[in-house]
Amino acid sequence: MKFPRTHVSLPRALGAAAAVVSLAFLTACGEPGSAGGGGGSSETGGSSLAACEAVPGDELVVLEDDKQLQTVDNIIPAVNAAAVEGDDNLVPLLDTVSAALDTDTLIGLNKAVDVDRRTSKEVAEEFVADAGLDNPEQSGSGKVVVGAADFAESATLGTIYATVLNAAGYDAEVTTIGNREAYLPALEDGKQVQVIPEYVGTLTEFINKDVNGADAEPVASSDLDATVEGLTGLGEEVGLVFGTPSPAQDQNAFAVTKAFADEHSLTTLSELAEACGGLVLGGPPECTERPFCQPGLEETYGLEFAEFRSLDAGGPLTKSALQQGEVTLGLVFSSDGSLTPTS
Repeated sequence: MKFPRTHVSLPRALGAAAAVVSLAFLTACGEPGSAGGGGGSSETGGSSLAACEAVPGDELVVLEDDKQLQTVDNIIPAVNAAAVEGDDNLVPLLDTVSAALDTDTLIGLNKAVDVDRRTSKEVAEEFVADAGLDNPEQSGSGKVVVGAADFAESATLGTIYATVLNAAGYDAEVTTIGNREAYLPALEDGKQVQVIPEYVGTLTEFINKDVNGADAEPVASSDLDATVEGLTGLGEEVGLVFGTPSPAQDQNAFAVTKAFADEHSLTTLSELAEACGGLVLGGPPECTERPFCQPGLEETYGLEFAEFRSLDAGGPLTKSALQQGEVTLGLVFSSDGSLTPTS
């Protein structure tokens, strides 16, 4: 599962005032082991690796999680099962959206809304036209309400779904219904909402804990096929069916500046572990205890951290700290609009 999203994007070029505020905050964070430093730092004494200094830069790139530390969180259409009884076209139409998306495309959609300040409706309609989804082979009819969570990526994806369904003959509209605790019961009921763009791993564990209790063994993993299989079974218990997962993911990820990656010829976390010691990690305070954050990076990749800076979960503080050269590696979300696409 992901850290909670802040849903705040950061333009790549920071103003002087923002930089001053960020640097003041980072100074207040303190050194490792202090109250502000968040604890959890690891010693690098005896390492043969040179300490790699952070390199400031506006452009941020994600290093590939090549050992699959993170749980998958691919975009997937979640649909009320009763709403599609006798309708063989609705889910396949949503699957055409899944096929047209990848993570770089999702970054571009988020940049258009979060950074360039265009509307989700404008961006969604442009994407549907450019991807050739505005003249679908399938057709349908009837009213469909597409739900969206209260952050821009979900609104854009929901609007893409509705635009494609309308092009096929449905009467589709989008409604925003807060967080998952609010919209999932509405989807399961099916009266107010029939379709929602969801995230494979996070939804799997949300339903798993709802059905099997807070201490249920995890079903989601880094294996997409196995996680979707588990999600499908859980969905049957709550009246949901799912389309095909998209290659596009919005999951925990770790970024460096492009300048740092270029200096050390890095594309993966394994390459970082082989090249550098003495790293400064930035992320939310709980990163020092979460298995998908600092402990996982140390145990799975053998990364060596000299310091941890307590910042936020993929938000402006972490991205600013990376851009200003205050941290080497920072936790972000893989589809953030301020990231530089990998291809």
